[in-house]
Amino acid sequence: MFKKTLITVVLAATLGGCVSQSTYNQEVQTANTYAGQSRTYQALSAQLQKEVQADQVRIKELQGQLTVTLIDEIVFSSGSAQMNAKGRETLEKIVGTLQSVTDKRIVVRGYTDNEPIGYELRQRYPSNWELSTARSSDVVRFLQAKGIDPTRLEASGFGEYQPVAPNSTAAGRKENRRIEIVLTDMKF
Repeated sequence: MFKKTLITVVLAATLGGCVSQSTYNQEVQTANTYAGQSRTYQALSAQLQKEVQADQVRIKELQGQLTVTLIDEIVFSSGSAQMNAKGRETLEKIVGTLQSVTDKRIVVRGYTDNEPIGYELRQRYPSNWELSTARSSDVVRFLQAKGIDPTRLEASGFGEYQPVAPNSTAAGRKENRRIEIVLTDMKF
């Protein structure tokens, strides 16, 4: 609906001599991009409906970026940097959609709470920063193994340094332990 309305308004303005052809072309491209993201948002929402209802996954679309936030426990067991079976099962649901959006970069971001890493895990990951990066890298490797073009994939870790909730409560720490999959414009 948005696309039709925007194209109608821009077309009317063009015919009335109010905008240039290049402005018209740019507005049509914006409408096409918006419509494409909305279809992707709808597809991901449908594929992850059960997880969204259980508040294990959140999906938002803002300023040209679509973000799927997976609460950490659905993807990784405590003290592990390797995806658990539920995480693989959840990501498997959206692989087809991620493959079909070939004009977007897929950025996987890992986050942790501010709790110190346990002794055994600390032998491999000295801080939450390395742990968050290892987790996002594990997700990227999974997506690549499922056929997503690796030139479109990026992994990054933020450790405890970008919390979305206070780390002073168990509920806040749970919110901060997350993986975000962000669809964004390709960078060249």
